[in-house]
Amino acid sequence: MDFAFSEEQKIIGASLRDFATQELLPRYSHWDRTGQFPAEIWKKMGAMGLFGMRVPTTYGGQDFDCVTAGLAIEETARGDFNVCYGILNCCFAGDLLSKHAGEAVKATWLPPMVAGEKVICVCLTEPQGGSDAASIRTRAERQGDHYILNGEKSAVTLLMAGHAGIVFAKTDPTAGARGVSAFLVPFDTPGITRHPYSDMGSKGIVRGSMFLNDVRVPVANLIGPENGAFSRVMQTFEYTRGLIGLMCIGAAQVTLEETITYTKNRIAFGQPITKNQGVSFPVAEWHARLTMARWQCFRTLWLRDQGLPHNSEAAICKGFVPEMCVGAIQECMVLHGHYGWTQDLPIEQRLRDVAGQIIADGTPQIQKLIIARELFGREFV
Repeated sequence: MDFAFSEEQKIIGASLRDFATQELLPRYSHWDRTGQFPAEIWKKMGAMGLFGMRVPTTYGGQDFDCVTAGLAIEETARGDFNVCYGILNCCFAGDLLSKHAGEAVKATWLPPMVAGEKVICVCLTEPQGGSDAASIRTRAERQGDHYILNGEKSAVTLLMAGHAGIVFAKTDPTAGARGVSAFLVPFDTPGITRHPYSDMGSKGIVRGSMFLNDVRVPVANLIGPENGAFSRVMQTFEYTRGLIGLMCIGAAQVTLEETITYTKNRIAFGQPITKNQGVSFPVAEWHARLTMARWQCFRTLWLRDQGLPHNSEAAICKGFVPEMCVGAIQECMVLHGHYGWTQDLPIEQRLRDVAGQIIADGTPQIQKLIIARELFGREFV
């Protein structure tokens, strides 16, 4: 067992911590206040290689392992939690497209995605089917050398800034999960309309709903075999859930560090308030929890890199870590007193932003179901 990062990983982590502190954190609140997409930061992150972590070098990527991608997303989240969605989306799209898309799709879309010039969204969730992804109603019917897509996709991250989406649709409505296919769909295709959301947090990721009305997609844009998409997307979720856990930990950990600095310098009754165990003990407890959660996430990504089973481990990362991190940030807000409630500090925004990940990519209830099935067997749960 080796719990050490390589020298290359240490260099990447240190470089990204500087970038997060010096360039991302000062503008973190700007995108929240304006609701704008951070386009200029996107291109800089692309130039730094952050969007090519899981893309082969043939298409301009870095082809890093999952552990290195986790380290990158954790460090980036210390500066701006929301730009991490770019890394997360590109890891998902990079894995899925590079392994299963046709050569023309890969050559057309992966290089500009890696460069931060194009945004590719994941279009899976629908109004009536978030956790029950296999029950999607969007249809794709083959007509000659095209598929015709009709339906609605909801809660699409980065939709309003997106250039294309990996759209999941039923090609065999009678086959359940075995009847789902995936398509690379450019958003300038006729028949597509988009509607923005007004979210509680993570406003800069410009989520929204997409409507498809007789959208014609070439057969060449089919990702993988027809009716074979569901198992592939579920396998990709198995490691992106580890990335999500590290996103949340990065935001919670930097908040805890800010709180340590603040409480050491806050004088009450003639002494630093850290002299009170009511202040120091909660910080110690959250540090312990975050440390344990962090290594669970990295272990999950390590298992992925080794080609070992990690479905339950990933469900632990997603089902428990975001909620834990929200609790840590909330405690830090309280320890800052009334200053923590103001928008002068980034704490309240992190609380809102991280809370969204409790819901995203499978609710805690779904993650507990995954874990229970592995413990008891599917036939007993």
